[in-house]
Amino acid sequence: MIRRVSILINLLVASAFLLAACGAQPAAPAQEPAAPTAEQEATAPPAEEPTAEPAPEEPAWEAPKGTLGAVPVTEAPTLDGVADEEFWAYAPAVTVEVENGTNTRKTTVTLQAVYTEDSVYFLVTYADPTESYLRSPWEMQADGSWIQLKDPNDKGGDNNLWYEDKFAMIWPINNSIPDFETLGCFTACHEGDTPDAKPFGNKYTAAEGQLGDMWHWKSVRNLNQIHDQWLDWTRYSADSTGAGRHSDPAESGGYKDNKTEDGSLPAFMPAGDFPRDGSPGYILASEAVPFDPSLFQPGDRLPSIVISEFVGDGGDIAAGWAYVDGMWILEFGRKLVTGSDLDIAFDDLLATYYFGVAVFDNAQVRHSYQEGAVPFIFLPPQ
Repeated sequence: MIRRVSILINLLVASAFLLAACGAQPAAPAQEPAAPTAEQEATAPPAEEPTAEPAPEEPAWEAPKGTLGAVPVTEAPTLDGVADEEFWAYAPAVTVEVENGTNTRKTTVTLQAVYTEDSVYFLVTYADPTESYLRSPWEMQADGSWIQLKDPNDKGGDNNLWYEDKFAMIWPINNSIPDFETLGCFTACHEGDTPDAKPFGNKYTAAEGQLGDMWHWKSVRNLNQIHDQWLDWTRYSADSTGAGRHSDPAESGGYKDNKTEDGSLPAFMPAGDFPRDGSPGYILASEAVPFDPSLFQPGDRLPSIVISEFVGDGGDIAAGWAYVDGMWILEFGRKLVTGSDLDIAFDDLLATYYFGVAVFDNAQVRHSYQEGAVPFIFLPPQ
């Protein structure tokens, strides 16, 4: 019995050594993958290249709200107030509400713009119920004397009855008027300033060095032009009754009062046959002849202004206009850069410029005005 147990133990020990010996055998070497065949290489999908992270896109530039964009054109418009050029039909328009003026309290101004290689042009239209051209005309009285018709409520520079229609734009020169892009013409308006001398106040900029370019259309006194003027910080005084408003220098031309040296009579009348009702409100200097009172009857009228074109800086802005069906239509333009320090220079077609507008309905100073300003840009060719 003991002998059988001993044999069994020896068998178990021997088995253990055999199993240990088998576990210690080295593993068979791993086979290397076979090289791909030509057919496999041809049909294998191309290796994916790592994709680069997309660069962040810059936000597209957007024009400020209410921006007037000038469209490039190859030919300048004919400045006649007809506006029949094809490009006016597609040039983008911006509208501006003006209000709080006398006579017409409120109206809407529509503006469009185009530009050529060297000039910029504007089309402006707005409603006005009357064409005002009898600007303080002379009238012959029953006793043969002559008087100029006046607004009885005018206490000085505030004629709202016998006057003309006007339109104005102001541009800051070299961005020299702070806050103009938000306040517009309010930066230079001083209503109630010197009320005893000027009931509607004065216009001037707030500080030295602040300059504005003022384009002032006068329906009676201008001829084929808009009067080019400028604005600075001058305050009202006996020597500067216009305060900050000044006319650009002119070598000759412009307008002057039609009166004798003592102011008692007209100095000129039109040549040839002419209307006796005071129309069209002016006498062309090229057609003016000395006044002959024997040709008139009581009640006859004569214009109080003799006009011609400005020669020089004051005549930089060419213009034409028409009054049609209760609407004023103005076309005007000038060089992008005039070379005058008193004019805004459109010398950067990528810049944003600003302007403000005002409308005068038969009013010397009490105009309807815009709140804020209009941004103006030059659109690139399409």
